[in-house]
Amino acid sequence: MDLLSILIPFATAGVVTALATPIVSRLARAFEVVDHPSERKVNRRQNIPLLGGIAVALGFFVGLATAILLSTGLPVGGHVEGLLLGGVLLVGVGVFDDRFTLTALPKFAVQFLAAGIAIYYGFVISHFTDPLTHTSQPIPIVLSWIVTSLWIVGVTNAMNLIDGLDGLCSGIAAIIGATLTLICWQLSVPVGVILGAAFVGSLLGFLPFNFPPARIFLGDTGALFIGYVLSLLALEGYAKVTLLTFVVPLLALAVPIIDTGLSILRRLRRRSTPFSADRQHMHHRLLESEGSQRSAVLSLYFLTVCFCVIALSFTKLEGIASILFLVAVIALTYRLLRNLGLFDTPPDESAGTEGPAGAGGRGHP
Repeated sequence: MDLLSILIPFATAGVVTALATPIVSRLARAFEVVDHPSERKVNRRQNIPLLGGIAVALGFFVGLATAILLSTGLPVGGHVEGLLLGGVLLVGVGVFDDRFTLTALPKFAVQFLAAGIAIYYGFVISHFTDPLTHTSQPIPIVLSWIVTSLWIVGVTNAMNLIDGLDGLCSGIAAIIGATLTLICWQLSVPVGVILGAAFVGSLLGFLPFNFPPARIFLGDTGALFIGYVLSLLALEGYAKVTLLTFVVPLLALAVPIIDTGLSILRRLRRRSTPFSADRQHMHHRLLESEGSQRSAVLSLYFLTVCFCVIALSFTKLEGIASILFLVAVIALTYRLLRNLGLFDTPPDESAGTEGPAGAGGRGHP
């Protein structure tokens, strides 16, 4: 595919999001959809508007519409339709949650419904690839549906949980999205490339308003939508990756996945619910050590870039070298997390319930 067909949705999404964000900000204030600081949140400023995800989603949708109208190779049906339907559904529940606050059960229910829509339209983890022989082993259909649903819901929640500092979720998502887009381009998956270009463009159009000090937050509206799109974008190229099929997107999404896994482990060791809030996320630890939100955010950007570079290298590895490299990455990652003290069990700091997607999207847990 030519460069113009990538740049058009990218630029369109970015411009539309940048123009829409101030309007969404005013609407959020008018309807009192704003953040309310508390002890368990990093943010201490009053009345920062939420609903930034509406601007991100709008830019993304307009970018895709432009690609379709210009016949850049993006089909109207199939994966694109499934992503749009599920994305609109999550934006809707996110808006409602940002305004009225939902409990865990309905949020989970909607996320699994969105996952079901994606599966219906073809987003399915259907096989496992042997890294040594390159032979593919099919996964039983029921099991593939379960695994795919857990992947989509898991990534959706992971991105919301990590939305704890100004610009953190949007910036990390832009880095991961660009990486997954490049992987789709390397593997000749044009739909993934165009979806990724519009997605990254919309995030970059929003980031100047969200970077520390943020003038608007994503809210659950944005964090849920971003996580959903990333989970599906990762599925676009996974079928052609030879290393254990799914290691590449796992590595690209390593930072939010690790943070979520450690959060669940930490809370279970405290014998509390996995959805209880605390201030022991990776971004909280870095904020304590770095002293400012901007430094902590930039540190996590750098860590995400490192994992994404590793993910890109895995698309070229084959045979025993891929296994050895993977073992080395796991060992080094474990050492890094151990040095940061992220395996320690802190005192119980629960101050409420985060819900299935955390309170990050509502303004910094």
